[in-house]
Amino acid sequence: MGCFASTPKDSGGNRRRPGSIGEVSVYVPGLRIPKPVDFAQSLGDHLSKNIVERLSALRTRIVVMAGQEGPTITRTKRKSATQHGGSTLADLQQALEDYLPVVLGLVKDGCHLQYKVQFVWVNQEDDAEETAMSNAWYEVLSVLHLMAMLSLSQANLLLLPRTSTDGYQPKVSEAESRRASVDIFLKAAGYLDCAVRHVLPQLPAELRRNLPVDLAEGVLRALCLQALGQGVDIQLGMAIDSAKATLAVKRRLACEMVKYWQQAQDNITNLPLANGWGEKHRHFVKWKYVEAKGRRKGKRNTPNNRRY
Repeated sequence: MGCFASTPKDSGGNRRRPGSIGEVSVYVPGLRIPKPVDFAQSLGDHLSKNIVERLSALRTRIVVMAGQEGPTITRTKRKSATQHGGSTLADLQQALEDYLPVVLGLVKDGCHLQYKVQFVWVNQEDDAEETAMSNAWYEVLSVLHLMAMLSLSQANLLLLPRTSTDGYQPKVSEAESRRASVDIFLKAAGYLDCAVRHVLPQLPAELRRNLPVDLAEGVLRALCLQALGQGVDIQLGMAIDSAKATLAVKRRLACEMVKYWQQAQDNITNLPLANGWGEKHRHFVKWKYVEAKGRRKGKRNTPNNRRY
């Protein structure tokens, strides 16, 4: 059940190529941003006024914040990221965390209300590429995806190299930032794993076939494995820097890293990612897999060489 509308066809798409995104440490695809929804019209006769108003307020906050700040998040350089972008990410992430449990109420125990609202999301890289579906599970899937992408963006900000020309005095050391990024990578992987294991199966086969490519199962799995792979990459770098880490630990981390990147490549290789961000994502995963194999063989064993 649930209808959909999607323009243009999302299975391949002709999304315009992204411009320069500056220096990055973590690959983050273009964000998907929600468009306004009239909950009062769809749910006014089925839910109390207070619940409808809460849903509207929480989602409107996300729409406004994502619309204003979303296009700048994946292009933020270190100076603006630490002085402004970091708080923007945290605020938007908190808004999503506040909204998610409320919208889950629409799908609880097979609630018929899950089909009453048409949810619309658009990819920030192409305003014409929007997908609308009258199924609250699609909304849950989109929210989890955005939460994961914001987490990857946050990890990227932590890992960007600091230079004296930034005029920014860091409050935490580089080592602390790297440790914090590992937890954020695990959080992003958790969101994506939940999306694949618990949300996608709730959508009818027809709707799953018509999801935008950003939400295709293979892309979600690849992003999840990417987050795990980059988390292990950071752990390996810290182990190499540590005199206490044994050779066995370093070898185990190197092997885990190769496994994650190989699985990420397997999931994304045959997907119809025609160009733009999808093509860049595929190349990034392929490169990271090759790099991981090289590091496992000892060809690259210093964290200072990892500039993406």
